[in-house]
Amino acid sequence: MKVAVKPRSDQWNADDFTGGPRTFTIAGAKHGTAEALYDIELAEGEGRVWRPPNGMLSVLIQLWGDEASEWIGRRVTLFKDPSVRVGKDVPGGIRISHMSDIGPKGASPSITVSRGQRRPYPVKPLLDPVQRNWQQEILTATDTATLNQLWTEAPAEYQAAMMARAEQLKTPTEGVEA
Repeated sequence: MKVAVKPRSDQWNADDFTGGPRTFTIAGAKHGTAEALYDIELAEGEGRVWRPPNGMLSVLIQLWGDEASEWIGRRVTLFKDPSVRVGKDVPGGIRISHMSDIGPKGASPSITVSRGQRRPYPVKPLLDPVQRNWQQEILTATDTATLNQLWTEAPAEYQAAMMARAEQLKTPTEGVEA
């Protein structure tokens, strides 16, 4: 049994991203608490919400607009930025690295970095994943190692086709000299 410390929380915290960035689909937004104005619901959020600070909320508004219902279905990549300051402390925080629906070149909206000081905040485009042609990949596989890799990546609906292709690879082709 592996033992791990997990904070009991209803929100995503910066420490949740020590393993690297994660991409989420926005499922909704609702009014939050006095500390964080809004709770952003995430489809892959495991029941927890993201409570963006004002700077990241400003990025969302500048790039997606101020109507939260239009954010639903859009995607955002979040990461832990260890340089985030809160007063004199530097506890780190959650920042945006990529957003969908911002164009192929990305964007650099201005955010407030300290009183009266604004700077551009670069956001990279989050492109839609390339749709793979699973059937074609299965039919053109030339060995079982490739099929084994496809087995771990392809949706379950393609397993029968992969098994059939594996049988084809086991049976020598007639009329071909070895």
